[in-house]
Amino acid sequence: MSYDYDLFVIGAGSGGIATARRAAEYGAKVAIAESGRLGGTCVNRGCVPKKLMVYASHFPAQFEESRGYGWSVTPGGFDWPTLMGAVNGEVDRLNGIYQTMLDKSKVEIFRHYAQFIDAHTLAVGDQKITAERILIAVGGQPVKPSTIPGIEHTITSDEIFHLPEQPKRIVILGGGYIGCEFACILHGLGSDVTQIIRADHILRGFDQDIRTQIQNSMVEHGIKILTQTKPVEIQAGEQGLMVKVEGPEGEETVFADVVGLAATGRKPNLENLGLENTGVEVQNGAIAVNEFSQTAEPHIYAVGDCTDRINLTPVAIQEGRCLADSVFGGQSKLMSYEYVASAVFTTPEAATVGMTEAEAFAQYGEAVKVYRSQFRPMYYVLPGKTEKTLMKLIVNTETDKVLGAHMVGDDAAEIIQGVAIALKTGATKADFDATVGIHPSAAEEFVTMR
Repeated sequence: MSYDYDLFVIGAGSGGIATARRAAEYGAKVAIAESGRLGGTCVNRGCVPKKLMVYASHFPAQFEESRGYGWSVTPGGFDWPTLMGAVNGEVDRLNGIYQTMLDKSKVEIFRHYAQFIDAHTLAVGDQKITAERILIAVGGQPVKPSTIPGIEHTITSDEIFHLPEQPKRIVILGGGYIGCEFACILHGLGSDVTQIIRADHILRGFDQDIRTQIQNSMVEHGIKILTQTKPVEIQAGEQGLMVKVEGPEGEETVFADVVGLAATGRKPNLENLGLENTGVEVQNGAIAVNEFSQTAEPHIYAVGDCTDRINLTPVAIQEGRCLADSVFGGQSKLMSYEYVASAVFTTPEAATVGMTEAEAFAQYGEAVKVYRSQFRPMYYVLPGKTEKTLMKLIVNTETDKVLGAHMVGDDAAEIIQGVAIALKTGATKADFDATVGIHPSAAEEFVTMR
């Protein structure tokens, strides 16, 4: 049978674009459908604009710290519209770059939503399009819990980049990494921040030392974190939004200009895809795939957050490139999910690769040895600040292999990225010990822990 395209991609986020371009490089006839902006969540509503806001939030502390080095700096006023205009201008620039990349790769773009009619046919705008192979790369979307009365008064992480004014007071519901990042960003920019979490600690799923260190630092910096607390109701009143919460000491009301649901979770964006017209299976709300990103329909694939494996932009990109290499490049590549590093851009920053301490002990028991170091970096000595950096290595003493590396502190993501290469290649503690450190640096602590 003759098809309109060798590959049709639904969704022009990081994974979809990476797959489309790589497949086109191998000579495939490729098209991609996207009803929104090119680049997906990461470029438009996630990693990129968020990281720019992280940078902005650090300046007040840096102004203060500079005095310890002899500078006389008087911070000026901060202008929210200027920042957001610059951030969204950069997003616009990146959208143009993605457009150019797809054009150069000769990938045809349909600025419409795509929906399955059958396993090889899609409705794209007012057209019917057939493809030999189809990739679903539609990403995820934030979830608002419907059980909280007044939930309509809240915003998600998508809307926070388009607030016309900086909130003087903001309540963030949930303790996931997105909520924690925005709590630190807005606090750094001068907002009064209250974070409400149901558990004792933020960042469920991360190493316990990371969770404790970041939470303690956030509180020390002035963020109010209400633990073992749940929102009961949200009302609009004369004093702004009133968030009624229930915690260990009973009920109380927190007032805010904005209530953000930045941390209550995300889910695969599968609505109105027409998956029921195919043999694609959905399990636990996500598209089920095998190790080749292949669905139950052998010619339909899925990558990225819609599969709910490891929901990180570089993972989606790598999944897509492995798929294109395998299907169109004849290389039979598999995505490896071992030692995928990740970071949390809170203040302080955290980064991690490999097993947590709890995971290591659960699998290897008494063979596990943990090396841990906590210290004040040199940078904070002259400003007289008590900021601490935490580093830890988790080692299997039977093989000497390093199972995990974790860090909280300045430039944690930059440092752990290099450490991740070592773990990926099977580095042992002896390899770390034999590596000469760069002095003076925080990173050298990873090769001097005994």
